[in-house]
Amino acid sequence: MTLTFEPTRQAGLEHLSGFLPHAGGDYAKLRNYDLGDRGHPHVSKLSPYIRHRMISEEEVLQAVLGRFSLRTAEKFIQEVYWRTYWKGWLEMRPAVWTGYKAGLARTRDRLAVEGGMRRDWEAACKGKTGIAPFDAWAQELVATGYLHNHARMWFASIWIFTLRLPWELGADFFMRHLLDGDPASNTLGWRWVAGLQTKGKVYAARSSNITKYTEGRFGGIHGLAQDPEPIKGPDAPGRSALPEGDGWAPGPATGLLLTEDDLYPGWMLPAGFVAEGVAVLNGAPKRSPLAVAPQVLQFTEGAIMGCLDRYGVAFGPRGPITSDPQEIADWAEGAGLARLVLAHAPVGPAADLLRALEPMLLERGIDLIRCVRDYDRAAWPHATHGFFRFKEKIPSLVGHIKGLRAA
Repeated sequence: MTLTFEPTRQAGLEHLSGFLPHAGGDYAKLRNYDLGDRGHPHVSKLSPYIRHRMISEEEVLQAVLGRFSLRTAEKFIQEVYWRTYWKGWLEMRPAVWTGYKAGLARTRDRLAVEGGMRRDWEAACKGKTGIAPFDAWAQELVATGYLHNHARMWFASIWIFTLRLPWELGADFFMRHLLDGDPASNTLGWRWVAGLQTKGKVYAARSSNITKYTEGRFGGIHGLAQDPEPIKGPDAPGRSALPEGDGWAPGPATGLLLTEDDLYPGWMLPAGFVAEGVAVLNGAPKRSPLAVAPQVLQFTEGAIMGCLDRYGVAFGPRGPITSDPQEIADWAEGAGLARLVLAHAPVGPAADLLRALEPMLLERGIDLIRCVRDYDRAAWPHATHGFFRFKEKIPSLVGHIKGLRAA
């Protein structure tokens, strides 16, 4: 497997440029094919860059619409908006993320006392179940930090319904190894496969479907669960208010705070603004209570350093890069800052760390100013129900992004 991802904005732009001619009809016809060691030529492979906003959704959509009509590139544009939809849906229902973490803690407790489940879990994570495609995908994920989207659905279905392992453990396996490990897309995608997200509707992996879209590279596939029943679980909680974001203007004693959720923050910086310091609260090591894969941490750290280098003097003196909120609070106080400005971190590990940080800052008289991208502000309010209702809004959302400044 030769697939690699360089943790730079330039590499993301090169991925976009190389994929752009195929974002129309080619993508619509061929996107479901998982060709394994042929490098997944029919999908964009932009997800690690968009997940960390090294490149933005606006940039991607503007580039595609500069070459194709909305109708011609409809399938790819919908895929970009799926990620946006999942984020908006979870922003309005943060208790689902909290519930996932609690469920994961319970299943990890079971691993300590249920030897059979622990054996099956370890075999699944190592790609040693005897189910050829599943094992290949597990090994590909660990080796590359990436899986084709169709393979992710097949993998999750086999994990839940054939291997009968808790879905939370599978979602955690993905979060530990995916370079694009996204709390919303990952958590809600696994819930959707399990039949929790859309009540009563599961995604069943079929041998005929796998054979067709992998061009038969696994031979005969036997033993997959037939007509699986949805996993039982509580209904989704009611919606809460979306973040409005804070406005701000340049002033004294202002520092910047970055998270791995937005590493192209020029959109929120006034022209000519120079911060009095910058620090990074890195949630990547907190994506799992288990050890996060080294390549995930290295990719995120490389992306962070690229952002700091790119903005250079505009960010001012560099403070800590840490997963410890206490270090950030101590740095801000020691630097004499009155406020920290950051891009809003959506539900997930970085937001969890910020929740711990904010009272520490308030005790020191330091304000935390969160800015929300116009792209999110426009799209997230429509993530109230299923994606197909959200999809009806895409033409108007596309019209909105044409005028946005991507940086």
